Amino acid sequence: MKAAIVMGSDSDFPIMKPAVDLLKEFGVEVEVTVASAHRTPDRVRHFVRQARQSGADVFIAAAGMAAHLAGVIASYTSAPVIGVPISSEPFRGLDALLSTVQMPSGVPVATMAVNGAKNAALFAIEIFAISDSSVKRKLLDYRSKMVDEIENKDRALKEKI
Repeated sequence: MKAAIVMGSDSDFPIMKPAVDLLKEFGVEVEVTVASAHRTPDRVRHFVRQARQSGADVFIAAAGMAAHLAGVIASYTSAPVIGVPISSEPFRGLDALLSTVQMPSGVPVATMAVNGAKNAALFAIEIFAISDSSVKRKLLDYRSKMVDEIENKDRALKEKI
């Protein structure tokens, strides 16, 4: 299992690091690069082709502002592409969200929330879990831990009242 994460800028990495960490926690190999749909389109095309050849099954694309990166990647591959719109000024990520979510028919991109890196990783993990029972077990355990955390927080809150 391998996920390729492409960021439009290295300044996106602090937002995307939780995705990298979570994928690695689940045993997913991760390849990360910086490439711009507008400034380095040839680099994007080359990376997508190379990543597929080296085993990338899912792409996660993070970009702000015009945010065409996920769509450009989707045009070069039939592998699932997950878009993460990145918040930036002056529109706080709304521009990136709309650019990522408004894909034409035939070129799908799964779009996460603005700065939704962790959910992008979880969505990729869900894709891997379809065919890998060990990943599915880890995902079910992860979700079970989330339930436990909420129940513990609820108990702690009630004890304060």
